[in-house]
Amino acid sequence: MRIALILSALSFAYGATPEQQSEHSYVPPNGFVPDSATAVRIAVAVWMPIYGSRQIASERPFVARLEDSAWTVTGTLPPGYVGGTALARIGKRDGRILLVTHGR
Repeated sequence: MRIALILSALSFAYGATPEQQSEHSYVPPNGFVPDSATAVRIAVAVWMPIYGSRQIASERPFVARLEDSAWTVTGTLPPGYVGGTALARIGKRDGRILLVTHGR
């Protein structure tokens, strides 16, 4: 009996359309990524497993700019250095990772 009830609940939850699921999902008025500090924290969390903490730490400070409802977050090279830095684009409204790359 319990298993049938659990399976029924799961099938209902997973069978709901995105519109039905979103009816009950709160979205903050300024989106899930409302400011540059939040965008930087998300970008760093995404970059660390990809490029390593040592590499990412060497690219501080990070800069976040809002363009077309998405944050573009980049690292900074020390003066005189040639190369690229990590770059991430993050959706302001939903926090989706739109792009991750690293310059050369």
